[in-house]
Amino acid sequence: MYANFDLHLPKDLSAALAILGDAGDDAKVMPLAGGTNLIVDIRARSLTPAALVGIGDISHLRGIDVTNGQVVMGGKTTVSDILRSPELTDRASSLVDSARVFGGQMVRNTATVAGNICYASPAADLVPPLLVLDAEVTLERREGERTLPLSEFYLDYKRTARRPDELLTRITWPARSSDSVDLFYKLARRKGDAITIAGIAVALGVADGKCTRARIALGAVAPIVMRALEAERMLEGETLTPELIEAAAHQAAQAASPVDDLRASGKYRRHCVQVLTSRLLTQAWRRLS
Repeated sequence: MYANFDLHLPKDLSAALAILGDAGDDAKVMPLAGGTNLIVDIRARSLTPAALVGIGDISHLRGIDVTNGQVVMGGKTTVSDILRSPELTDRASSLVDSARVFGGQMVRNTATVAGNICYASPAADLVPPLLVLDAEVTLERREGERTLPLSEFYLDYKRTARRPDELLTRITWPARSSDSVDLFYKLARRKGDAITIAGIAVALGVADGKCTRARIALGAVAPIVMRALEAERMLEGETLTPELIEAAAHQAAQAASPVDDLRASGKYRRHCVQVLTSRLLTQAWRRLS
């Protein structure tokens, strides 16, 4: 049995924001998009909302566009939309790769990008690629909007910078240039429909034989999806040798704080971070060299 809650179905964004605004700081009033996490939690009674604000009828929040050198993605864009988008094939290959291993087909058809971000699971598959792409998120409320880097969105385990009266309406990042590569790999107990053991994304930019930009994001190995900042700094401005790549991968593994659970031990997760980071950095560097 579901918990008892009110269901609001606003027809436009302003109406949805008005409902959330009237609720103020009441975290019991929650937005509902795909619901692939939220409904499961409600059924399990780990969440007991007083009201849900369904945004299914707000069509302009869904879609992908490239304009003025930026990729703009609506928050209600689904994982399947990512896989069908020709704009993303060459501009966010890591994100496309993460979408391919995201749950099963029915989940991909329903789950939204904003939902995956806002649920704040450390194992969120779409977040590591978005972090290495330097994505920003736009949060709207009745009084206006604000934009912040996705790297500043996560505060702690299941805690984000989103206020209860805000909706995450769009995600943006710079369109990738020809001298950069981004990659993603998900390690799980099976290829699809499995929660991540470790999810690694990397991005490299290269000019004149040196790394000009390095990004490494780690999923499912800390309370939040995290950037390995020190490992990134080791690479930028350098020609990437196998020894330097291995040292950076080791640093990334040391920055992680994985836990033991039913899927894997913390020790195994840390080992996987080092192996997969080294492998992806090597692949990216070879594509650009």
